[in-house]
Amino acid sequence: MYQKERLDEILEILKASGYVTVKYLTERLHYSTATVNRDLNILEKQKLVHRTYGGVELVEKKGVTLPFRYHKMKSAKARLARAAAELVRDGDTVFLDASTTTEYISHYLVDKRDITVITNNIATVIFLSDRGVKAICLGGSVVEPPSMLSGEDTVDMAERYNADICFFSTGGFTRDGVVEGSRVYGQLHRVMRRNSKRVWYVADHDKLKEGFPINQCTFAELDGIISDYAFDEETKKKYRDCTFLEVT
Repeated sequence: MYQKERLDEILEILKASGYVTVKYLTERLHYSTATVNRDLNILEKQKLVHRTYGGVELVEKKGVTLPFRYHKMKSAKARLARAAAELVRDGDTVFLDASTTTEYISHYLVDKRDITVITNNIATVIFLSDRGVKAICLGGSVVEPPSMLSGEDTVDMAERYNADICFFSTGGFTRDGVVEGSRVYGQLHRVMRRNSKRVWYVADHDKLKEGFPINQCTFAELDGIISDYAFDEETKKKYRDCTFLEVT
């Protein structure tokens, strides 16, 4: 394979998967780490990709910045977080992703007894630890300053844990039950879901979309969705094993 062909192949892989590790690319392309790193350096100079420690992602136009995401749909996120926290039982181990939506959940977990929270959000770990809740921070690189971590190390560390319940959120969902994939957190989300007994997706109605470039999963792979969006009966019948917790 010529270098141009490898560069095109890497871009196609990233378009399909978003974030991938260098290790994954070497195994997929059957080239050495040195060769793949040289290719990635070229793509980075062309400003087509952004390299993180151990991985790479496509460069895209930035969406809503993190400080604004904390305030966007703030009251709705708080209502969803309160409903999510009610599903956590004393003694549970909880996976929380680093989204601003699930960070709100931590505020309603401080009165739970003997729980453990595992997350890639440094701010959540500090908040819970300061209030006597056992919290484990998944290592990795800061991908959204100041507190959100991801990367190969984050995924590897998440693999070590099992949880009773998982809460995660992404940039959007469709009315017919498809969850948008995350270029930065996609692999981590998959590990969290796979290693949890109960999996809940949490998203407010503002995240409703008609479609997106990357699909992560459907509601068929979830135990439930917590949202203030009212899904129609056809969708509920389609995913009869998924609980629709509608919060008003």
